[in-house]
Amino acid sequence: MAQDNASNKTIATKHRGRRTSFTEDHLKILTDTFNKTPYIGYASRQRLALETNTKEFTIQYCFQNRRTRHGFQKKSEPEEHLESSQNRDHAEEKIQSRNDRQPRIKYTCSQLHTLNKAFIGNNYPGRDSIEKLAKEIGVSESRVKVWFQNHRSSCCIQRKKEANEGLEQRQNQGQDLCDESLEGIESM
Repeated sequence: MAQDNASNKTIATKHRGRRTSFTEDHLKILTDTFNKTPYIGYASRQRLALETNTKEFTIQYCFQNRRTRHGFQKKSEPEEHLESSQNRDHAEEKIQSRNDRQPRIKYTCSQLHTLNKAFIGNNYPGRDSIEKLAKEIGVSESRVKVWFQNHRSSCCIQRKKEANEGLEQRQNQGQDLCDESLEGIESM
């Protein structure tokens, strides 16, 4: 937090988290895992976090950054289905990766109230804010981050939908006025 001398108000400032430094052994573990599978699930991230003595979301960011750096793109569904039908050996791996997902979280009313209140204040919270919220509501930091991503997305979709509805209403009102004026002209 920074102090504004003129008004003595506390102003929130964004801080980047500390850069994570991995040892050579940890980097080797992460690189080997990434080379085997660049998209890992929650359980694998948890296992790697324990092995490297870091947090799960740090492993998630590490893999995201590595995929970006190496230009990985997720395969489209038709390509995945085509490959899986050609290679039945990988069917068990795909089933295991589905079970590897983090379970869906059902937020309580108080948790949602806290998250919505924080979202209204800042819809792009920093790492410190995410950590604080996660501790406050009792869920992992990665779940809070995903909630904010999903909420920003749904708000954007809702704004677009409302804008389209408003445009349609204005067009309909304009058409109604046009029809009324034409009726007035014809009656003369």
